[in-house]
Amino acid sequence: MALNTQSFTRIVQQQVAAIQAAVTAVGGPVLSFIVGSLELARVEAVAAVSMWLQYLIMAVLNITRLSTSKGNDVDTFIADFSCPPREAAVSASGQVTFSRFTPTSQAVIPAGTYTANANGSGGTYAGGAAVLTADGTQPFQVIPDSTQTYWNAAQNAYVIPAGVTSAQATVLAQNAGTQGNVAANTITTISTAIQYVDTVTNPNAFSNGVNQESDTAVQARFQTYVSGLRAAIMSAVESAIEGVQQNVQYQIVENQTLAGVSQPGFFYVVISPYSNALHDAIYSAINAIRGLSITFAVYAATNLTANVTATITAASGYTLANVEAAVQTAIQNFIASIPLGGTLSWTELFSVIWAVPGVASVANTMTLNGGNADLVATANQVIVAGTIMVN
Repeated sequence: MALNTQSFTRIVQQQVAAIQAAVTAVGGPVLSFIVGSLELARVEAVAAVSMWLQYLIMAVLNITRLSTSKGNDVDTFIADFSCPPREAAVSASGQVTFSRFTPTSQAVIPAGTYTANANGSGGTYAGGAAVLTADGTQPFQVIPDSTQTYWNAAQNAYVIPAGVTSAQATVLAQNAGTQGNVAANTITTISTAIQYVDTVTNPNAFSNGVNQESDTAVQARFQTYVSGLRAAIMSAVESAIEGVQQNVQYQIVENQTLAGVSQPGFFYVVISPYSNALHDAIYSAINAIRGLSITFAVYAATNLTANVTATITAASGYTLANVEAAVQTAIQNFIASIPLGGTLSWTELFSVIWAVPGVASVANTMTLNGGNADLVATANQVIVAGTIMVN
């Protein structure tokens, strides 16, 4: 119901009208409420206090409902119900390529050492090699990644053998949030000395950095949290996962194993992105709400690589190289937006390219993994950008 609030002027007018009516009713003289008069000063003072009281009432009403609360009031509201707090910003991560001109010796690229936070939520990396964007504004840190070819767990480093000119490594933005979502080929500075390594670059754009959870997102998550309190049901598992970290895609599959074999009383969760720390955090969150004797597992999504080759021409007034780079970034960002188990449509890629300013034409010879068929992921797969060639 809308509240019948009053403006300062309206409150003054109502007082003046009421006073004049009362004076007239008893046969008294008409009072003067001109500027500077004592009567006007009195009613304006009352109006000012009324406005202050009206503001206090509105403020109290706003913070008594989550849907109208803002900022810290949202945080304290959900805390009263033991809902997981507002989720922090997530740092962008991705692959960079370290190269050298003379590959005669082995090169060692140290990675940071992970330390979990005391509250069990997330953690930080310390040490390791560091790289920067060309403008020097966004620093990144090399972190462990067992999926990389040259990762050496014993040395906690990426080891490039003699005779090999380049190697891929995974880096994490030191500034959390979307500011770490940098364009392709913008990480070009090695800011810590790495013997026998000369250059670095990021072949693909980074797009998985996320800002701190917004009020709207917290309010939506709180609804899921409350729905899940009644029983160990699907919404309870969803709430547990969503309360760990932002930007986590997931699929929940009931009563069967990852191999598709029927197993009543068991469910598994597939997540993307994946790290050991994130796996452990999500597993613990689900374990805290699962039903008695129900078993489960948490797995990493399988990457389904999308390689795209496209030929374009630039419109008049545009530089072809700049348009090609913009198209490459647009394709990478579009692929990164596809949800777990989603589909990458070959025809939709044309729409993505045409939406880039400066594109005059797109050749029909564009290929997706060498053909023109859609790339369809299963529920356990996530589509990731591979080689994006635009010329």
